Amino acid sequence: MDRRQFLKSAAAASATLALPRVGRALGQASADSGWRTFEVTTRVELLSPSGPSLVWLPAAQLKETPYQKTLANTVGAEGGAAELVKYDGFGIVTGKYGAGARPVLTLTSRVSTRNYTVDLASSAGPPKPLAADEMEECLRGSRVVPTDGVVKKTADAITLGSTTDVAKAKAIYEWIVTNTFRNPKTRGCGLGDIRYMLEAQDLGGKCADLNALYVGLARAVDIPARHVYGLRIAPSQNGFKSLGLSSDVATKGQHCRAEVYLAEHGWVPVDPADVRKVILEEPPGNHVMDDEIVQKARARLFGSWEMNWMAYNCGADVALPGSTRHPVNYFMYPQAETAEGRVDPFDPDKFKYEITAKELTAAA
Repeated sequence: MDRRQFLKSAAAASATLALPRVGRALGQASADSGWRTFEVTTRVELLSPSGPSLVWLPAAQLKETPYQKTLANTVGAEGGAAELVKYDGFGIVTGKYGAGARPVLTLTSRVSTRNYTVDLASSAGPPKPLAADEMEECLRGSRVVPTDGVVKKTADAITLGSTTDVAKAKAIYEWIVTNTFRNPKTRGCGLGDIRYMLEAQDLGGKCADLNALYVGLARAVDIPARHVYGLRIAPSQNGFKSLGLSSDVATKGQHCRAEVYLAEHGWVPVDPADVRKVILEEPPGNHVMDDEIVQKARARLFGSWEMNWMAYNCGADVALPGSTRHPVNYFMYPQAETAEGRVDPFDPDKFKYEITAKELTAAA
């Protein structure tokens, strides 16, 4: 099919594809009243395909959450066919192209988002507990985010003396903010290989590294946690120029966040990686920890997300549908495969993609 529109509403999405239960346990969570609506378009082109080709794009989370609602996804596949594939509770757009085709895949997502905060000082009743399968999933180690060995040893040392899950979760957050650094030379958003980071004592990287470290350390002390992979889609309204777009071009806006499940509060948003981003990149750059802008970010990013960002999925070790190659550590960037194998998404001579984002309706 050359063009296909599907999942025109959140209701249709819910009926068609069951996605992660991101908003299942709200606890004392609250969201700003104003929803903002965005349209995000991704266009991918393989420049020198060999034989049949496959192209994959992450779809926006389709199930309604406290901070995001997906309104529509529209896909187009020039010279091929596209479909939305259900994978482990989230959606992957797959484009299939025959030999000799010029593979171009486009995806336009329309989402509404609103800022999201959990009041950790509240003493109101606890949320509904996690289901057993969700609990198991959010405690299980993955290929590059294990929970044993050096990860367990480090987590135990960080949380020594902490008597509650809230205290343990905060201790891990503060340890990452204090001991890691953002490495501008890291390719993309990083690999997220936390065993290597801890064994080599190489604690530099980007969001997929530093926030994976949070997830792994939390899981290692039996606190459910998960990555949430997505894309920055607007400037920050909280005064952080480094944590938002400067134009409608979102091609390099990929960003991973994390959530931790605390029994008294439900899912709590965290983002230690963005504190390190503020330290390095917030104009004029290279801040020290005591700078006011850093302290502001550090206080805000344990328990709060500014939703100038669109969530894709919580996947790990993702086996791309139809692929003959190894799973990807996470699925946040466009991916492709030809008869010659997996295409490097950062190789501009073989793989070209552009992402744009525009706001349709401002918050009330």
